[in-house]
Amino acid sequence: MSVPDVADLLATAVESLGGARRDGQLAMAEAVGEAIENDHHLAVQAGTGTGKSLAYLVPALRHAVDTDETVVVSTATIALQRQLTERDLPRLAGALTKPLGREPSFAILKGRANYLCLNKIHSGVADEDPNAELFDAFDLSRMGREVTRLREWTSDTETGDRDDLSPGVSDQSWRQVSVSSRECLGASNCPYSDDCFAELARKKAGASDVVVTNHAMLAIDAMSPATILPEHRVVVIDEAHELVDRITSVTTEEISAASVSQVARRLGKLIDDESADALVGAGEQLELLLEDSPQGEWTRLPSGAPEVLASLRDRLWNARNAVGPAPSAGTDPEAAAARQMALSATDSLHDSVVRVLTVFAETDITKRHDVVWLSADRIRGTVRPTLRIAPLSVAGLLRTSLFTDSTVILTSATLTIGGNFDALARTWGLPAHGGKDVEAAGWRGMDAGSPFDYQRAAILYVGKHLRAPGRDGIAESTLDEMVDLMNAAGGRTLGLFSSMRAAKEAAEKLRDRVGFPILCQGDDATSALIERFAADEATCMFGTLSLWQGVDVPGPSLRLVMIDRIPFPRPDDPLLSARQRDVDARGGNGFLTVSANHAALLLAQGAGRLLRATDDRGVVAVLDSRLATARYAGYLLAGLPPFWRTTDRDAVRAALTRLTTGAAKK
Repeated sequence: MSVPDVADLLATAVESLGGARRDGQLAMAEAVGEAIENDHHLAVQAGTGTGKSLAYLVPALRHAVDTDETVVVSTATIALQRQLTERDLPRLAGALTKPLGREPSFAILKGRANYLCLNKIHSGVADEDPNAELFDAFDLSRMGREVTRLREWTSDTETGDRDDLSPGVSDQSWRQVSVSSRECLGASNCPYSDDCFAELARKKAGASDVVVTNHAMLAIDAMSPATILPEHRVVVIDEAHELVDRITSVTTEEISAASVSQVARRLGKLIDDESADALVGAGEQLELLLEDSPQGEWTRLPSGAPEVLASLRDRLWNARNAVGPAPSAGTDPEAAAARQMALSATDSLHDSVVRVLTVFAETDITKRHDVVWLSADRIRGTVRPTLRIAPLSVAGLLRTSLFTDSTVILTSATLTIGGNFDALARTWGLPAHGGKDVEAAGWRGMDAGSPFDYQRAAILYVGKHLRAPGRDGIAESTLDEMVDLMNAAGGRTLGLFSSMRAAKEAAEKLRDRVGFPILCQGDDATSALIERFAADEATCMFGTLSLWQGVDVPGPSLRLVMIDRIPFPRPDDPLLSARQRDVDARGGNGFLTVSANHAALLLAQGAGRLLRATDDRGVVAVLDSRLATARYAGYLLAGLPPFWRTTDRDAVRAALTRLTTGAAKK
């Protein structure tokens, strides 16, 4: 039978699900279908309320059923994964079964460490935390109880998926019952391979029309010589504005004295005493080096670092070679698992050290592809210096491993910066579009619009009269402005701050000056705080980065989004500073390309918290005069929704008061 076209399938789905026709959704669905059909990449900005999930799932399912090919859908957050697999796809599969001729299938696939490992559980191999000595008796006792519960859960769960466990457990406890892909014995060597939760998930994914995964898995699949995701030709990337950060995170490695100690403990009796002692000594040398070295980016190796790192590299390699050959089949599974985990940890740390040394083998800083920096991690009051290495750019990796082999659909509510898609496209490894046709550029960008009447629904207010933010805390005049706005809004305020320090400072100083409860991120689990914020209209909530993108509170509980300053990256952020310097060295504008783009994306995400339903109304107040006075202000504003804009604080207070009075009368 012939498969109906995308428009007809979408109409069937919308009618079945009780929705209404949306022009932006239809335009996006047809564009996705056309991109898949003609094999070109597509970037779609689809504002809140467009219905973008349906707009890409319908053509994705159509393609999968029509060609018998799997389509991969990647998200950045667990929340969206759950929405797709627990709500959108089940309902959509039922609605489209008849027109497609069969019921479409779907599955979720995560990294191996997200699933229980039966071999590890039954063999009793512990995964020692490198910072275990910092945990007190209460923490260790809690971990014991959690591990016992996890062992009991093994017989009850059908998926072994950590996200299906409620309530959850700490990362330390979960590590006792899971393994990474490098630590896994492999299906051919594991006595529990037939019942392995990760393998069962992979088999289900391989037989499904749509596989939902995450950006990290995309990166792992791209870098791994083995096939992790099912064979596919089409990839849909939702929450695409987070793609680069998630890929960067996966490709960032760490080196610390604690990690060397962990490797030495894991090797244990697998190596001779001389090799073990040498490795422990290398770890002690590393600890002294990192304690005496400067924090921040390393543009050159500190004094003594080449010798210490080279010694660590060699001793790791010697220790690895000191491990005997793999045991024969039928060996005690506990011994086999312990050996594999030890080798995996040793290889990983050795490769990280080699990667750092390789960076500095290139003396011309403009030709380096990685960034190295030292940071001080505070763990339970103890400072642990950690050396990190991350790619200067992931554009090359994405270009060669993702865009070369697949047709890619990228979508998010915020993808345009400065009024176009080029800024993000460059970070993905796509050429700037610059008005080229699709064939010449290889990709197309489109804005699917939004159902919101931005001009009537919201005001963008910039505090032009305020002193530009400095480093000495929040100015008294800015606090006064916050009080006036919150009072006019009757509470109902989401305060988005550039740092946790600023959020806590504002919450502490304003609690005595307004008559509304102020919740502050960190007082409780963020999800619990958001629930309390949404449940009480008068309550306000202050917080930092995760709230800029993670709050969805439609209705009267949110009338004012208050932003303390333009969210430029910290000037001491080593990775972004290095990227900015690299752009400058190549003749570009590093500030606009890196810092301003970072700020524009976050600003758009923060402003997007206000309107979550078509009847929402309110104000986005940016209390940073630079958004009205700086030369780059127009560039940042171009990425924001077309709210009605003003710098008149009296007009804004009056508008908020009218909204508050109107809500009180209902």
